[in-house]
Amino acid sequence: MTVQPNSIEARDAAYQLHSYTNARKMEAEGSLIIEEGDGVYVTDNTGKKYIEGMSGLWSVAVGFGEDRLVKAAAEQMAKLPYYHTFAQRGHTPAVELSEKLIQMAPVPMSKVYFTNSGSEANDTVVKLLWYRSNALGKPEKKKIISRIKGYHGITVASGSLTGLPYNHMSFDLPIPQVLHAGCPHYGGFAQEGESEADFVARLARELDEMILEEGPDTIAAFIGEPVMGAGGVIVPPEGYWKAIQDVLKKYDILLVADEVICGFGRTGKMFGSETMGIEPDIMVMSKQLSSSYIPFSAVMMNDRVYQPIADETARIGTFGHGFTGSGHPVGAAVSLENLKIIEERDLVGNAARLSPLFMERLNAMAGHDLAKEARGIGLIGALELHQQGEAAGVAGAAMSAACLERGLIVRNLGDTVALCPPMIITEAQVKEMFDIYAAALDSLSF
Repeated sequence: MTVQPNSIEARDAAYQLHSYTNARKMEAEGSLIIEEGDGVYVTDNTGKKYIEGMSGLWSVAVGFGEDRLVKAAAEQMAKLPYYHTFAQRGHTPAVELSEKLIQMAPVPMSKVYFTNSGSEANDTVVKLLWYRSNALGKPEKKKIISRIKGYHGITVASGSLTGLPYNHMSFDLPIPQVLHAGCPHYGGFAQEGESEADFVARLARELDEMILEEGPDTIAAFIGEPVMGAGGVIVPPEGYWKAIQDVLKKYDILLVADEVICGFGRTGKMFGSETMGIEPDIMVMSKQLSSSYIPFSAVMMNDRVYQPIADETARIGTFGHGFTGSGHPVGAAVSLENLKIIEERDLVGNAARLSPLFMERLNAMAGHDLAKEARGIGLIGALELHQQGEAAGVAGAAMSAACLERGLIVRNLGDTVALCPPMIITEAQVKEMFDIYAAALDSLSF
């Protein structure tokens, strides 16, 4: 498209550096300006309406324009617009939200620490793990094992945990304390003739070998998403998480479940850990926690993690970590109301009930000439397309553009085109979304 002088698109290109964007391309073409949102739909500044098939960034569980969240924010803003949680200070919304999250946890948890984004939360997890190891008198126990294609954020520490090339290139990442184990994508990484069971056994064996090679006493934790999101919507094979947890228990290594995308119903249960049979020591939550109406995130830890940390704060005299916005009262109030909506409207149940239709429509496209593989669970899925030519991502970008032209916003992750609609979506809207998606796919020619 051509950017008109002095248009909002031109001003955007003139003054902003955008995330996950080719800056030179944006200077030439401008950006899509979204002005309004209502339910599963958003509208751009020309009046064109789209199904937001990605819930923004995997995150707007209750849809756009939810009056109850607007009201919760306004009421809290009027009552106490800001306060901190430093130096034994607190406020009611953060207290009530931490209590609610502990009650909702799929396994026994002890404490909640609030941050402002999934990236900040995972960055905090790295520091907590290092702090804990020092508290236990194990200063060598600092390495964290993540996975190839995992996504855990973009700070120096969380970006290192992420296992995607674009998040490392030219940033001098990852840092030395982070290792990356194999990706649980059977369709992408299985060896010739290898069954799913054999693939799972090999990944567990390779993890065991990595731990032994590095030294079990140097490994603090293993981190993983129950279902990978930004790596291409990768649902691990049956038995994968049990096999991984058996290895971790063997060497007394903590398990961190990154629930930033999976948490609060996306996989058809409240947490992805429940869907996948994971018993984490630490859980990281954001996105659907507040439906991204306001930046907010949380780290939840069990007593095994918390007690050594608490002892170390007593020895030093303080916990020398915190953000100005940690436990922000408006964010906490909005998150509390958001969780009430998810429960009252049974949005987790809605995801579970609509999942068979969602997966049926997605799987129906797996036989398309351009399709390589369909993957998904709950209300998150993706179609991976065959690479076109030397450069990866050509097919995915073309599919994303074809969907946008027809009124559907998706996200192409290379040649994988993801869908993750708001959990309020109806059966009719799921059909509408996939009708557009299928038409876009049929329109492609290379």
